[in-house]
Amino acid sequence: MQPILAALEARYGNVVPQDADVIVPLGGDGFMLQTLHRHMDLNKPIYGMRAGSVGFLLNQLRIEELPERLAAAEATTFKPLEMTAITDAGGRVGALAFNEVSLLRQTKQAAKIRVYLNGTARLDELVCDGVLVSTPAGSTAYNLSAHGPILPLGSAVLAMTPISPFRPRRWRGAILRNDTEVRFEILDAWKRPVSATADSFEVRDIAEVTIRESAGRTVTLLFDPEHNMEERILDEQFTV
Repeated sequence: MQPILAALEARYGNVVPQDADVIVPLGGDGFMLQTLHRHMDLNKPIYGMRAGSVGFLLNQLRIEELPERLAAAEATTFKPLEMTAITDAGGRVGALAFNEVSLLRQTKQAAKIRVYLNGTARLDELVCDGVLVSTPAGSTAYNLSAHGPILPLGSAVLAMTPISPFRPRRWRGAILRNDTEVRFEILDAWKRPVSATADSFEVRDIAEVTIRESAGRTVTLLFDPEHNMEERILDEQFTV
């Protein structure tokens, strides 16, 4: 990583993110998510280059012609999910997620979760290892591994996907409008503790979690035209 960074700095220079026109992180998707969280409030476009093991959110690593690639790049705007978790102790914790908010059991016993949409209970008792709500950008990550649907960008929907559901056994999740407020209530929380994770930020021993798409926060990613985000999502759907 350091030799690549040194080569880029020698050719193009480097400034702190606050003074940059475009932020160019080098790494994998995990580092890209860290960059989005860390620098979102700067309102700078972000053009990531893959120098890690997974790079769905990144462009190919190439040192040459970076200014030309930035000028030709296509912009994709994302809205994160806002998570508000209330713990068993009564604490309230907020976090943002660009990929997904996931709930997971903390012990060997399955979680029991009641699911509300816009204040109405839709599932009185979901018995499972967990459940997640994914953005279109995150639908090819954990959501896909849990057999959730891949969502096209711009589709204005979210995916709710159970993780190893036991009851209802045939329930495979739902596709929701992006303005839907989702609330998960943890049943028997003292006996069946559950954690909530927004991207990589975890809150343990939760009593309930509310999830909604952010109304005012956005982030802009830049992609090479031949590897834009829409094309990558299509490729994922036709890869066997």
